[in-house]
Order: sequence, then C-alpha cells, then structure tokens
Amino acid sequence: MADNVFDIELHDVETVEVDDSDDAIEIEEDAYDQNPNINEIVNSDGVETVQLTEQTVNPGQEKTGPQDFELRKVLGKGGYGKVFQVKKITGNDADTVFAMKVLRKASIVRNQKDTAHTKAERNILEEVKHPFIVDLKYAFQTGGKLYLILEYLSGGELFMHLEREGIFLEDTACFYLSEIILALEHLHGQGIIYRDLKPENILLDAQGHVKLTDFGLCKEHIKEGVLTHTFCGTIEYMAPEILTRHGHGKEVDWWSLGALMYDMLTGAPPFTAENRKKTIEKILKGKLNLPPYLTADARDLVRKLLKRQVTARLGAAPDDANAVKAHQFFRHINWDDVLSRKLDPPFKPCLTSDDDVSQFDTKFTKQTPVDSPDESTLSESANMIFQGFTYIAPSVLEDIYKPSIMKARSPRKVGTPFRHHFGAASTSSRMFSLDPHVSGFQTPHHFGNGAGVPSGATHTHSHSTHVGNNTNNIRVGFHHQPVPQQTQQPEEAMDVSNSTGGTSLV
Repeated sequence: MADNVFDIELHDVETVEVDDSDDAIEIEEDAYDQNPNINEIVNSDGVETVQLTEQTVNPGQEKTGPQDFELRKVLGKGGYGKVFQVKKITGNDADTVFAMKVLRKASIVRNQKDTAHTKAERNILEEVKHPFIVDLKYAFQTGGKLYLILEYLSGGELFMHLEREGIFLEDTACFYLSEIILALEHLHGQGIIYRDLKPENILLDAQGHVKLTDFGLCKEHIKEGVLTHTFCGTIEYMAPEILTRHGHGKEVDWWSLGALMYDMLTGAPPFTAENRKKTIEKILKGKLNLPPYLTADARDLVRKLLKRQVTARLGAAPDDANAVKAHQFFRHINWDDVLSRKLDPPFKPCLTSDDDVSQFDTKFTKQTPVDSPDESTLSESANMIFQGFTYIAPSVLEDIYKPSIMKARSPRKVGTPFRHHFGAASTSSRMFSLDPHVSGFQTPHHFGNGAGVPSGATHTHSHSTHVGNNTNNIRVGFHHQPVPQQTQQPEEAMDVSNSTGGTSLV
C-alpha cells in the first residue's frame, strides 16, 4: 500500500540502541557554555528569511480542492451524492476533463460497513494502477464531503453495448474477456478479490478498451488459502460459496467471469428466476443449459468456470489466471499484446471531443450541475475516520514540476426487461450500480449478427439483485419500455440488509 494510505495503523517506534563503547564519540560540554546570539545569526550575510507556509514547507505540492474544478455536466445521482463531469481550471493539468464523485460524510458514517467500503475503494484506487482499471487522479475532502477525481471514460458502459446488441459474437466476447482477465489477475496479485464483476461495472474508454470500476465491495489483504465471509455482490453473478456463506476466496471472481461470458454469448446470466430466492436456488442446484450454437471451446470454458466445487473450478488456487488464460478459447490471444493494448477493440465510440457526453442519459446531462454546500458538520472524532483520505496521483505530481506550457452500423433494437437492485432503488426505473461514470450511455455503435448466432436472439436480463453496503455506487436510470406481465413481489422489494449485511442503496 502507498505511503499515504487511507486509515494507516500506527506502530510503536523501536527503541534506539545507544553506543556506549570505548569508541563512542565524547562531546565536550564546555563547547556549549555560551548561548548563541540569535540576532547576530539572523542579520549575518547569506541568511535568507522565509515565512513558513504550506507552500514554502512543501514547495510544488498542490493543495487541491473543489475550487480547482469547474462543474460541466451531471452524470448521475445517488443517495450519498452525485457524479459530475468536471474540468480542471488550475495547475499544469488545467483544461483536463475528469469525473468527480462526491460523497456526503454524514451519510457514510452512519454505517460501519459503509465507512469500511469507502476506505477500501479509496485505498484500492490508490494502490492499483493497471491499463484495464479506472485511474484515480485526486482525492480530497471538505468538512462534510469526500471527493474522488477519476479519469473520465467516455466510451460507455459494457452493459449498454450488450443491451443494444443483444448478444456478442465469440470473437467480440473473447476481446473483452481477455482484458478483464488481466485486470482480475492484477487484482489477485495484489491480494484483492473484486467480488462484483458484471456488465454494469465494466466501462470503455474513448478507444473502446475495458476499464473495471466500482471497488466498494472488494476485499483487501487476502492471503493464499485465507477465506472471507462477507455476503455481497450481485446475485446473478454471485458464486455459490458466497451464497452458502461457507467462506470464499479469489475463485469467486472466476465464477463471475463465467457468468459474464454466458451473459455475453446468450443474452442473459446463466441462472435467473422471477425472484431472488428462486435465483439463488438455481445457482446452488440448477442445471446449466448451454445453447447449441456455441463452439465447443466456448461451452467448455463456461462449464469449467461455473463449477460449483471450488477446487474443480478453472482458476482455482494456485493457478489463478494462468489456468484461465491457457484455455483453448483464448488460443489465438497474445497476452502481451492484450496488456499493451495492441489489439483493436470491436468498435470505437463515436466522440466529437474530450468532454463528449453523448453516451450518457440526457435525463442527467441536461440538469444544471450544482455541488450543494456542506450543510452538516461532523464532530472532530467523526472526521478522524477520514484522516489520510487526500491523494494526488504520482503522474499528476510529476506534471507539477514540469515547466508550464500553453496549452457504424445501424442500431438493432432489442427488447430487454430491466434489472432491479433491491433496496431504495427497487421502485425506480432501470437502475444499476456504477462507479464514477454512471450509467445512461446511449451508444450508437454495436456489433452485427454473424455466423453461428441466431438472428432472433435478444439480450434479456432478468432482475439483478445487488447486495452489500457499497456507498460508492451511484445509480442512474435509463429510458425503458415497461415489461409486460411482470409484477414485483412485495417481499422482493424489501431491504435485504438484515440477511446480507446491507443493500447497496441510492
């Protein structure tokens, strides 16, 4: 973890051993009999008087805050705060477009798990730097709010591309899965379990490459063979061992990868039902049905990733990602080329500028962006929880010391029932959790149908239940068609926090 990690534990300082041997230096006391003349020193030649300020003690270190960013657009809203598109107006990175996530401290400190998840995301975003993981640029706070400044990803959310296309060709799925595998491999190498892999948490940059986002449900500091027991994630992509609460490790991410692959190739997660209870029953006991149009390699990979017995699952420790990468489905993949982003994405978003918001829902982008003033003041002890939150990315610090310079294919409509995240969002229109860049992307590009894929296939996601206190989830709505003959059962709209440790609320 980096030096200025959020929530550092302080340890006792080791006792300094004094060398009292015969070789120790003896200091003559009479050399200090006379006190120094301070005025004589201050007024002597060669002495420069400098006022002690934050700028003189830490020259070049930026004191970044909300005042350094111009609000441009609203990208999303949630119960804990908002997400804005912003432009930096100071420093060497002035005019750079970012996504700014604003979280209210008062809402976070009410729940210990919310606080822990906020710390976890902040720490992971600082620690983890990878081509396929969203990059944290700044973190700072005011009396009542936390601010995360992240790279602005204008390519949209994979969920929306999958929604519009219905299903992906195997080559398309292979591209996205390859980049996701390398992101998971890096997280696992850092002792981190992701635990919430799903299309909504996969964003695309301006070139069309993958970026994992939303790290509020991650588990840090996992050692090989050590299990964790938190019940969290999104039901449809959740591994059986999380549901049974028998303890789980990194293998849960490979189950989720299998569920994601199935979703990409068939139009829905592998185990779905009309309510949460029946969905869980299918995940634990249901038969895996694979459509006949899948190739043998694709069928084999899905089966091996969706093994209920953890030790038999592809990617089980100690092989982890190496076993997955070695599967025949990826036989044409050069993993070095994947990591260096040399592979051409299946499509590149059509953008007109760095601050293009065409992929976002106009329901939000048409709103006037306002960061409401701090209305609540936390006690000193409550604010201590957020000590160490401030952060500036090394790449930004490097720029501080540099000299300043002047500076197609036609859409195919697919009918898709919307997902539900039970809790406060369950009565809203299509809502899903997202990290800084929210949902609401309206993508004009997609993939056409191809050989081996039924032309009538549609992407029919069923209700998706998100559990776990993730304060950093920002939800946004999409315009959707009402789903006929699909009534939500009263018990399914209830808050599941009593049994799961909390629902991701807006």
